[in-house]
Amino acid sequence: MLGIPLNYRLSAGEIVELINFCDAENLIFDPSFSEIVSDIRQQLPGVKRYICMGSDIPDFATSYEELVAKSSVEEPDVEVSEEDSQYLNLTSGTTGIPKAYLLTHYNNAVAGPVMAAMHDVTYNDTILTVFPIYGRVGFAWSAMGVYTGARNVILQFDLGQMLEIIEKEKITVSNWVPTIASFVFSLPDLDKYDFSSLRALVFAAAPFPKTLQDQVKERICPNIYEFYGLQESGILVNMGPGDKEKKPESVGTLYFGADVRIVDPSGNDVPTGEVGEIIGRGVAVTTGYYKNEEKTGEAFRDGWFHTGDLGRFDEDKFLYLAGRIKDMIISGGQNIFSVEVEEMLMAHKAVAQCAVIGLPDDTWGEMVTAVIVKWPGVEVTEDEVIAYGRDNIAHFKAPKKVIFVDSLPMTPTGKVTKYVLVEEYSKG
Repeated sequence: MLGIPLNYRLSAGEIVELINFCDAENLIFDPSFSEIVSDIRQQLPGVKRYICMGSDIPDFATSYEELVAKSSVEEPDVEVSEEDSQYLNLTSGTTGIPKAYLLTHYNNAVAGPVMAAMHDVTYNDTILTVFPIYGRVGFAWSAMGVYTGARNVILQFDLGQMLEIIEKEKITVSNWVPTIASFVFSLPDLDKYDFSSLRALVFAAAPFPKTLQDQVKERICPNIYEFYGLQESGILVNMGPGDKEKKPESVGTLYFGADVRIVDPSGNDVPTGEVGEIIGRGVAVTTGYYKNEEKTGEAFRDGWFHTGDLGRFDEDKFLYLAGRIKDMIISGGQNIFSVEVEEMLMAHKAVAQCAVIGLPDDTWGEMVTAVIVKWPGVEVTEDEVIAYGRDNIAHFKAPKKVIFVDSLPMTPTGKVTKYVLVEEYSKG
């Protein structure tokens, strides 16, 4: 059975390819996508049943609610072991079309108890889950609520409604991405909302600049938790409010059951403080990509999962991110880590969000380019941003071109799809 993650902005052709790739016989979809599903049905001979959630069920589909109501209350007569695959999930798709990967019952069984302890979640909490539940983070927070007995308010992300829910339902803890915080601070009437019930906000999925952290602590919630990991790896490192106060630029230290190394292109450990690729292993790491031995072989080497992310350890074994290998810009023969430039730009009073990319250039090879969303009502010019960069970072790292946009392309989990920006702005 497969649910269509249309929020990934897949085309009809890509949806057909994904469904056929997964050999799905049952397909779940939202009624708002009935027309798309109806148009592609003839291209999906392997699908035997279409299941629609909600109202306005099309003629060719079965109602999800009716299907559940008719189901037996008896436990299925099936033996299940911890090594069995529980479900197939999709990566975020930040560098292209999402890849399918498998998670076992064991992978997910350890998530609830450990994540609950990590974030101090108990039955006294009221959780707000805004991550999609078909993704790994949303699934984990749902499991946490069940495990601890905490109330769990599940919301498909809507900025205004989310803030109203926090106040109305007395939310105590929620998992956000930094982008959500940026959206929140763009609201002119933010001060009318009451956040006093929040004891903790958990952040993940994208770099979290210190300037944004300070705003969160001052105006929304004083206690910040953070963790790092990929969909395929689960959590690799984490940190609580105390450590976050001491080392705000870090994403944490080793998570329960995880091991992390920083290596060079040959797989050798780099010295403390030097940047290399982050590789990890642990109880939450996927068993591999579905029907993709080539990608599995690339990612899993000698028992370690290669994340494709760049990072470094400090002397206390706290991890700091430096971007993705594919995001690294080579300009004039120099390696430039986009995260470092982004964090510098985010300290500018006019910059609400930004993504730093490399665009083809005859002189430099790649030109450091900043794609920026400005705070409402705050004006800044390209020349001013370029001058600010040259004043606050090494000249070869400073943006040579600035593009102002209304919004950045993102995955449903709040990660910027930089490859979309590169494709769009490389055309010129």
